[in-house]
Amino acid sequence: MSTRLLVAGVDSSTQSCKVQLRDLETGALAATGTAPHTPTFPPLSEQDPAQWWTAFTLAFRQALTTATASSGQVVSISVAGQCHGLVPLDESDRIIRPAKLWNDTTSTPELIRLRELIGDEVFIRSVGSLPTAAFTISKLAWLAEHEPANFQKLRRVLLPHDYLTFRLTGQYVTDRSEASGTGYFDAAENRYLPEFLGHIADRDWESMLPAVLAPNEAAGEVSPQALEELGLTGRIQVGAGGGDQHAAALGLGVQHGDVVYSFGTSGVVSTVHPKAVHDLEGAVDGVADMTNGYMPLVSTLNAAKVTDTFARILGANRGEMTELALNAPDSDGPSLAAFLDGERTPNRPDASGILAGITTATTREEIARAAYEGVVFGLYRGQQSLERVGVDVTGRIIAVGGGSRSAAYTQLLSDITRRSVLVSAEDEATARGAAVQAAAVASQRKVADVRDDWAPAAVIVAEPRTGNRKAAFAAYCRTADLTQLDGKQ
Repeated sequence: MSTRLLVAGVDSSTQSCKVQLRDLETGALAATGTAPHTPTFPPLSEQDPAQWWTAFTLAFRQALTTATASSGQVVSISVAGQCHGLVPLDESDRIIRPAKLWNDTTSTPELIRLRELIGDEVFIRSVGSLPTAAFTISKLAWLAEHEPANFQKLRRVLLPHDYLTFRLTGQYVTDRSEASGTGYFDAAENRYLPEFLGHIADRDWESMLPAVLAPNEAAGEVSPQALEELGLTGRIQVGAGGGDQHAAALGLGVQHGDVVYSFGTSGVVSTVHPKAVHDLEGAVDGVADMTNGYMPLVSTLNAAKVTDTFARILGANRGEMTELALNAPDSDGPSLAAFLDGERTPNRPDASGILAGITTATTREEIARAAYEGVVFGLYRGQQSLERVGVDVTGRIIAVGGGSRSAAYTQLLSDITRRSVLVSAEDEATARGAAVQAAAVASQRKVADVRDDWAPAAVIVAEPRTGNRKAAFAAYCRTADLTQLDGKQ
């Protein structure tokens, strides 16, 4: 049996928990494990955090078995998780109610009131982002408004990845990447803003919030009880963890100037940046990354699920949808404002989709292309927003997520950006990124150094075709009632 030392990277997403075991020195993948989470159906989106732990232990034990690793080979663990969600604990550390997740928009009225009380510019200059209903602060306000008895029980406020770290170590900790998405943390100053929470209620907020750790700072060691549940032995360090998109940037080896387009259930366009970003127009979230820098990003609620919906409407499978979209004629065609389940950017929680520009000559191919471009154009406008606030986007364009396996997404992205699109050789960048942090903690190295050493290869999958989709993008902006931003085509 191998005696090499291993680190574990965990991706606890909305859909499932995935675990990667990697070699501490080389980053080579030793094994993986996965277990599902209970599906959610926005706008009400909740999960039981205890089930996350169950899925984590199942996935972890599966990975150990697959790797034929001994219980003492794992030396460090880090958890990356879905951002923003609220895990409320009482004075005995019991879960008070199911966690409200990032894609739960039922707290929109409370968020609007907080924005009126605090002021949009104050929010943006303080936390780097204009919070939406996704942000934790709105969910705390919802709890106070709708479940006052549960709110009175509240003694600890954790985020989803914080909860798994707590179950591992017994410590109440988080990191800058996750704290900066709460709506009550100033990443530039590295401090909480309890005065913002004071607009919800007069509570001792600072005692309820987890300590914010540095990127390569250990949260603690795995407790004896957690060791037993995971099938491990020995002294195992646990990293601070981070947000899923932030960990994915580590796993992909993203460098300054690179732009990552994430085509999952939701969509994200992001990059890394050395300085804090404050977008007074509210489109760009100026959150922190997992290396003591920043990760400006734009998020959308509607991505790959849009094309899945249109595949059902058109009676096509995913392969057929791709073929239809790529065979659409070289003309502008119809436009889709892809706000099927409301939208986060732009902030329109009650919106629905709009398909415009249909004529009697419209074809299935054009409808399929409009479905893909409704997603791609929304994220491309996000890239323009990054440019608008002075963020460098001249590096590689990397497509990730389930949608990146579709040639329609990558080709249409290349067509509108007029640049090559790459796909990473790493399928599970978030778990890999968490393993990067775990390795940095175990070896006492900088997270960025391990990131660079472990950076996976990326290959070009699409080049711009002849023609230009600039007019189609302008039509999309009109359909979506958006101002077209100036940006390099």
